[in-house]
Amino acid sequence: MKKPVLVVTSHFIKPVETRINSEYDVRRKEDGTAFTREEFLAAADGADAILITPFDRLDADFFRRVSPSVKVISTHSVGVDQIDMHAAAERNIAIGYTPAEVTDATADVAMLLLLGASRRAFEAQDLIRSGEWTVSRAAALLGWQVTGKTLGILGMGRIGQAVAKRARAFGMNIHYSNPQPLPGEKASEAVFHSDPSELLGVSQFLSLNTPETEETHHFLNARTIALLPRGAIVVNTARGGLIVDEDLIAALKSGHLAAAGLDVFEGEPKLNSGYLELKNVFLLPHIGTATIESRTKMGMVALDNIDAVLNGRPAPSLAKV
Repeated sequence: MKKPVLVVTSHFIKPVETRINSEYDVRRKEDGTAFTREEFLAAADGADAILITPFDRLDADFFRRVSPSVKVISTHSVGVDQIDMHAAAERNIAIGYTPAEVTDATADVAMLLLLGASRRAFEAQDLIRSGEWTVSRAAALLGWQVTGKTLGILGMGRIGQAVAKRARAFGMNIHYSNPQPLPGEKASEAVFHSDPSELLGVSQFLSLNTPETEETHHFLNARTIALLPRGAIVVNTARGGLIVDEDLIAALKSGHLAAAGLDVFEGEPKLNSGYLELKNVFLLPHIGTATIESRTKMGMVALDNIDAVLNGRPAPSLAKV
């Protein structure tokens, strides 16, 4: 039986690669470089499906030009903000994603960033690796304890709720803002704010866990940062586009914000070089889902979505416009 033709834009964890090579006629760039737009469209000519990552941006022009043979595109990510969903719908191309498989891994990294930023982990590591550790210099690295502090969570979906669960174990008080309040059993003792501005006003720590949309793009800017208490700490594991980098950098330099922990950046893998000059920023290279378990589950669900659409079965997770 003829295998479906699958265009793959990246390389994935071994169990996923084994399944890809076993079940599909694969088209990809074996040298590890990214497709140019024209190469991508050429590879998709006559293909049945495409497997992408968050770094592959599919705009309206892509969907106007992509081969009519393509029936489904599955993204190896929790978000679909890199895809023009309306253009996909106009071409009747199903879009699969992996919403549930990243929850625990990403929430773990949110706590890593929160603790790393609050305890000045970058400065401490730098002190050791530079060979400049002295008793007096280490003693001067006074951070901020999280116990008893208020953590504001913008976006209380799966990941936001998982962050809240972990933060409670550290003795933090949870406040959140969401389009709708959570049911009582999910909210636990978390305090709901219908207005995100009110959330900012009480957030000694702020965790961004909301999708990037037209409404949330550049949510954290000079105006909204000013609403945070002086000395607040910001964590972002959602999307880099939620933050105006220059405004966050200015607030970190001025001392209005004590620190930040960032795993995502606008324009990544490039990032604003201003962050690299700051010692009070704990930076990670978008590794929120980077565990063996999470990446394996994500890859398998992404392929399950493709298989289901190609075989006329209900897919585990298809994104809607």
